[in-house]
Parts: sequence; C-alpha cells; structure tokens
Amino acid sequence: MFSIYSFFPRSWKEGLQAPFNTGTRLNTPARAAAAGFWHLHEKEPARAIEAFTVVRSLLYGEEMFTLAQTLAAFEKAEKPASIAAIQVPPFPQEPLLRPDTWKVLANLRRVVEDVQFVERSVSRSARSLALNRALGELTNILNQANTLPQAEQGLIIDIAETWKESLLQIAGEVGEISITKPVVNPYVVGDPVQGHLFVGREDIIRQLEELWVMGNQLQSIVLYGHRRMGKTSILLNTANCLGSQIQLAYVNLLLLGDSPQGVGEVLMAICDEISQTIKLPPPADTDLLNLPYPTFKRYLKQVEAQLDGGLIIALDEFEKIEDLIEAKKIPIDFMGSLRGLVQMSSKIAFAFAGLHTLEEMTADYFQPFFASVIPIHVGFQERAATRQILANPDNEDFLLDYIPEALDKIYALTHGQPYLVQLLGFQLVRGYNDFVFEQGRPRDPVFTVEDVEAVINDPEFFKRGRYYFDGVWGQAARGAKGQQAIVRVLAPHPEGLSLDALARSTGMNDHDLQEALNTLKRHDVVEETQGSWRIMVELFRRWVLQQ
Repeated sequence: MFSIYSFFPRSWKEGLQAPFNTGTRLNTPARAAAAGFWHLHEKEPARAIEAFTVVRSLLYGEEMFTLAQTLAAFEKAEKPASIAAIQVPPFPQEPLLRPDTWKVLANLRRVVEDVQFVERSVSRSARSLALNRALGELTNILNQANTLPQAEQGLIIDIAETWKESLLQIAGEVGEISITKPVVNPYVVGDPVQGHLFVGREDIIRQLEELWVMGNQLQSIVLYGHRRMGKTSILLNTANCLGSQIQLAYVNLLLLGDSPQGVGEVLMAICDEISQTIKLPPPADTDLLNLPYPTFKRYLKQVEAQLDGGLIIALDEFEKIEDLIEAKKIPIDFMGSLRGLVQMSSKIAFAFAGLHTLEEMTADYFQPFFASVIPIHVGFQERAATRQILANPDNEDFLLDYIPEALDKIYALTHGQPYLVQLLGFQLVRGYNDFVFEQGRPRDPVFTVEDVEAVINDPEFFKRGRYYFDGVWGQAARGAKGQQAIVRVLAPHPEGLSLDALARSTGMNDHDLQEALNTLKRHDVVEETQGSWRIMVELFRRWVLQQ
C-alpha cells in the first residue's frame, strides 16, 4: 500500500528544501505530501491544508489533512475569546502516523475547553481552577516539546507560548482561590431543586409557558417520567416563570395518607393550597366533609371571581388518587367530578405529575381527562446540562472542579438522571471535605475519574441511592408483565441483547415481550440501539446485578 513515508529522502529537510527554491508543486502525491510537511515546518498550516488535500485518500493522508486543519484553527486564536470559540475538528482514529503530536493536540483541546469554561462561568473559584488547569497544560506542552516531530514542533511551540501569554494576562482578573475550610455542599439529594440550583429543562418550561401564558385558554397537562426525574422541581420552578397573571397551587398528594375522611379530605388539601396561593380563605372543613362537591364548586367560583389571570392546580404524585379509589376511600367517579368542576372556568386548569400517562392508569377512573390533557415526558438531562449542574452548581463560588473526563464518566454512569447526578456530586464533595479537613491530607481540588470510581465502588453508594433504584424496580413490577424478568436478563450485558436473544432468555412470547419492552422504554428504563436492547442507566444496571 502507498504510504507517505515512501517519498521522504535521506534528510527530509534537505530533500524538501530543493523544490521550494523554485516554488511549491502539488502535481504528484509525493510532491504534495512533501509540500505539506514543509509548510508545517515553515509554520504555514493553511498552505499545508491545501497540500495534504491532494493525498487525503492515501494512507495517513486524511490524518495529516486533519492535523493541518487543527493547527490552523489553533494558530488563528490569540486571545481568550477566540481560543474559546475554536471548533476543534474530530480527531482521527488509530493507527496514527503522528501519535505523539495527537497527544499534544488533545492537551491543547483540553485548554480550549478550560478557556470556554473561564469565559462562560459565573463562579470566580471555578474560573480560577479552570484557568490554572489550562496554564498547567500549556506549561507541560512546552516542557515536552522536544519529543514532537520536527515538521510541526515549531508551530505547536508558538501556539502554546501565544496562548500561555494570553491567559497570563487575565490571571489577575480571575484571581487565585485557596480552600481554607470545608466546602459547602451545593448538591441536593432527593429534595426538589429550586431557584438558581434548577438547571436545564428549558424545553419543558418553554412548553408550559406556551400552554399557560401565550395561549388563549389554560390547558391541563400531565408531566410523566420515572422516579427522581425532576417532575416536582419542574412544577415548583415553573411557578416562577409564569408572570403575575398565572398562579400555581402545588399539592403533594402523598401527604394525604390514607384519607380516612374520604373525598372531602382530598378536596380539603386542594383548597388549602389554593388558599395559600391566591390568599382567599378556604371553605370550612365541616362543609367540605359533609358536602364535598357542592362546597368545592362554590369555592372555585369564588376563586374564579378573584383571579385576574389564571390558576394552575398542580397535583403531584397523582397515582395516589388511583390508590385511594382502589382502597374505596374516594368514589370511582372522582376524576370525572373534578373535570366537570374545572370545565366551569377557562381560567382554571390542572397539572398532574406522576410515573404514568393517564392512558396507563385505570381507564374507568381517568377517562374524563384523556381527550383534554396534554402529556409531557420528563426524561433525562442533556449532557451539557449535566456538566453545568456538576461543575457550576450555583451562583455562589463553588471551590471545586472536575476534569472533563470525570464529567463524561458521570454522564456515562447516570445518562443524565438528575437524582443520581446530584448524589454523585454530593458524595464527591463529602469525600473531599473528609479527606482534606477530617483526615488532614492535602489533595488537588479537582475531581478525576478515579474519584468518581471511588464513590461508586463504595458499597454504601448503592444503599444511599436505594430510593431511586427501588423506585424504578418497583415500577417495573406494574403494568405489562415480564418487565423485571427482562431487566434481569439485560443486566449482565451492558452492550445489550437482540430481540431474539431476549425471547430465548426470558421464554416470553413475541407479543408479551414487545409490550413489556415498550413499557420499559416509555419509562426510560431501556432503549433500543441498532437492534439491541440495553438498560439506559449504567448505575441501575449495576444495582440490578447486585440483587
């Protein structure tokens, strides 16, 4: 096979210099490749791109073309803002002609990511850590530059020196940070996240604004997704985005308990929260217990009269209603009565939040809302939101940081599941404080992949996360049969299994297997990729293996 090694003379510099005394020629692969290396040596990456374009189809040609592209992008950037704006081309796959060079370019790519963080972060401490990390990378590159091939060595040294000088000029502005006392843990495990701690979910908040603020009439919705996915946090934070015209009364139905007083007690809880929201005294308890529906109807008329805009009645954990119906604590027509009462006014709507869509609930109970409620799926956080939650968790100075690989590792383990992301961050900060301030041992204030592994390898981690793991496992016992059996079969196979392999291992018929898989997929437990079914959250897969 043709290789660009084949056209190098005894001394590559002597051999290359002769043609360039009379001008660059690209009319043969050998001349084009030689010209590309010469232009790199002469610190002309743009011209090197042109030369290596001719040999892109040959062995190592695409690698050298990408190398010249990358160096050209790096060379153009001189100030922090332009460094942060670099779009780094995808790196080539092994085997490589220039492995040492690509290691250095990977370090320069890390510098770009750190400078991007310096440019966008609001945390002075986080900016300082990222800047110091970037300067350290550049210093290491310069100290090891003599290991680089001659052709690109000078150009890479110039880039590293330019960037280092540029970043040193803003070091005073960013400032130095020292940690002298235990770091306040910014991560919230289990409880709803509110205020500036609430990150991401912009797409869902935007949908709710369109339905509740921009529309002509309030629309009832159901937020559904598996446990600890952030549904409650969305409801509570949406209230801050609706403006003064739309108010939200939040009701946690789990607080109802067994509701021994029946439907009157349920309506009492709803009225109390409405009262707190719009400052209108609720009906007397005895009236709600003795004549629940007429009393609630009259109260809603008073509420409507007082509203300037609209009211959203948010019922969290709405599966509790089905539990109460099945326990015969409230009548089976409760949802129909509720829907009829709300239909009296265009100013009032419901927001349900729970594990299921209404269609998955008992049809007879929830049929009245099927046609009029818009389902909104609450799934995993995006990778970028996960990184922001971890590396820049609030508007105060967060004194710790993560290397990019640690953030990637956490996302790979959690798939962006909010509860697990917060739990991992919480345990990392807790471990840092214990190591430095309890044990009195020094360490770098930057979390690594090894730190993440240490947290998840602690037997206590899965015990602390049992509320999530048990919740997902318990949910898989409801609805379509065979869900837990499928999860057990998939657990030993992180890469997934085909449909045929699942059918053989579970002994399920095609119809039941597909129905169970569809339910698990709808609840964000499994996904199908290129014909293979796999568990989505790696930490949940590991938990299942331990059971």
